Amino acid sequence: MNIRILTFNIHKGVGWGRTSTLNKIHTHIQELHSDIIFLQEIRGSQFEAISSDIWPHLSYGKNAVYLTGHHGNAILSKFPILMSDNIDLTMRRYERRGLLHSIIRLEQSNLPLHLLCVHLGLSIRDQLKQLKKIVTYIQATISDQDPLVLGGDFNDWTGSATKPLVKELGLQEAFLDSHQAYARTFPAWAPLLKLDRIYFRGFQVSKAHRLVQHPWRPLSDHIALEVYLTLKNNDE
Repeated sequence: MNIRILTFNIHKGVGWGRTSTLNKIHTHIQELHSDIIFLQEIRGSQFEAISSDIWPHLSYGKNAVYLTGHHGNAILSKFPILMSDNIDLTMRRYERRGLLHSIIRLEQSNLPLHLLCVHLGLSIRDQLKQLKKIVTYIQATISDQDPLVLGGDFNDWTGSATKPLVKELGLQEAFLDSHQAYARTFPAWAPLLKLDRIYFRGFQVSKAHRLVQHPWRPLSDHIALEVYLTLKNNDE
């Protein structure tokens, strides 16, 4: 069972020069045709516009609410979503953050697949608290036998996610496995910081790449990531 997963902080559909890029994002995501999509900083109505009939199953976790609307995380899936929950990771009133958890069932497996889309805070202190909360949540609610994918914008410019997620929780990260380093994803015009990740359990990674080619780079302030995962056999 092979699945393609995309994670992308779309910056509310605003690209370089403060121009709207939502229509282009919609077009190019459809051309990519990934099986599962994790989106961060997406406005309330934007995820429905992007989903179309390619990803008929979607969930949305509202994080920030303001006078002109709201934004948060979204998961778009070709597979039916069995349930969803949005976990509040907010540490500061002016910086609303969350973890969106959805469960799907893959066609060729009896196991549920847990999808977790996250956007962490900017400060290291907040990130450590949020990561601890994520680890506790996964340990308490997800069986060790169930495969999972945890992707999104970790704002992790110091590598603080490695110890709790890789060393303690036992997850693998697609770019770390494939390229021996996390992907440089921010800022998109000259990516230096390794902020965006795709962690997983119960899979093998066959390909992991950044979408830096035309026309992807100008669509947001983050670089989108796509990985190809193969579900492990139960006896592996």
